[in-house]
Amino acid sequence: MTPTQVSYLVFGIVLLVAIVLDLGLLSKKSATISLKKALIQTVFWVALAFAFGVFVWFEKGRTEAFEYISAYMMEWSLSIDNIFVFILIFSFFKIEENHEARALLIGILMAIVFRIIFISAGVVLVERFEWILYIFGAFLVYTGVKIFAVKKEDDDFDPAANPVYKLLNRFLPIVHDDVEGKFIVRRNGKRFFTNLFVIVILLATTDIVFALDSIPAVFAIVASKDEMIIYTSNIFAVLGLRSLFFLLKGAVNKFEYLQQGIAIVLIFIGLKMLLEKLVYIPAYISLMVIIICLAGSIVYSIQAAKADSENKS
Repeated sequence: MTPTQVSYLVFGIVLLVAIVLDLGLLSKKSATISLKKALIQTVFWVALAFAFGVFVWFEKGRTEAFEYISAYMMEWSLSIDNIFVFILIFSFFKIEENHEARALLIGILMAIVFRIIFISAGVVLVERFEWILYIFGAFLVYTGVKIFAVKKEDDDFDPAANPVYKLLNRFLPIVHDDVEGKFIVRRNGKRFFTNLFVIVILLATTDIVFALDSIPAVFAIVASKDEMIIYTSNIFAVLGLRSLFFLLKGAVNKFEYLQQGIAIVLIFIGLKMLLEKLVYIPAYISLMVIIICLAGSIVYSIQAAKADSENKS
């Protein structure tokens, strides 16, 4: 077997065992996820992702390992924006908390399928039209500048105005209730979809919007264009979304400046992609930039929130 085939095999085995552990040992149907359990699950997924990075180091080399960790951290940080929108979706539909974990699991698994499709399409495009990387780079720089300059207003997101939500209401019979955690119910001999079903679809399709930024970014970070690294970094980051949701659920306002940190990273990655032929930036430099920007923005956000709280008191 080739190193790539071995890597895919190990990744598949690790992923299967991890999902079984996550579902069987750390989750129960219709159970509310506590902050402690969410922290355990988050540490579990992050540790597993980094352990796979160590495996990549020994199997493929140091450069590929740095690329994998950089890509994972980029995807993981961008996922935090997903979390804030996910919280708004659940708040809008007002389903019971003990049904949130199951809805998140199904929505995230669907999001992974969509991501695999998008990444596969991206790989084909890059192989056939290498110049498309410059479009990706320009898009990342534009996106980074835009989100850095504009103050984030999550409250402006209105699930009721979402095009997917409107389509579902138009073409499917929906009963807007939380019917004991069911996705489909029968009333008067007719089948109706519930709010929980709508939430799952919105979670999966909302992730597609965020993938428009993250997938071009991962192509820029992974200079080797190793498909295994691109796929695995994305999947590990998305799988950690569920526990991250419950961990950050009560702290959505404590990371006000994370957006600026992500914006700087996007601009850096976009410029790296645009200047790839002129300037060589090692993978470990990219990793350092990502860590400094994200850690710095998180620390600054916490300090700013603390100072604001003290001023108000």
